[in-house]
Amino acid sequence: MGYLTTHVLDTSQGLPGKGIRIEVYRLEGETRTLIKEVVTNSDGRCDEPIMEGDAFTVGQYELVFHAGDYFRAQGSDMSEPAFLDVIPLRFGVADAFQHYHVPLLATPYSYSTYRGS
Repeated sequence: MGYLTTHVLDTSQGLPGKGIRIEVYRLEGETRTLIKEVVTNSDGRCDEPIMEGDAFTVGQYELVFHAGDYFRAQGSDMSEPAFLDVIPLRFGVADAFQHYHVPLLATPYSYSTYRGS
């Protein structure tokens, strides 16, 4: 059984991104369907897989990280409007029987991601 997980790391402070709201969408052409909303825990992770089992299927997805709210709450030196506020990550799932881990490493001015394990 495959599943989707994520975590957020505040690379400007070297800390987990605690309390970041994440929206999960399924993409079908130009249609975005909200599947779920989650919030990261004190370790910057979700308490359970975001999707798993029959809910996790082959297709295109988008994780939308509301990182700007987190950085403002941390008192980060940010411009207004923020350079990075809402960060969308689009990715494809080719094999729904695998584990897809899609982390976000972020600062108020940069971010990166990768397919983890």
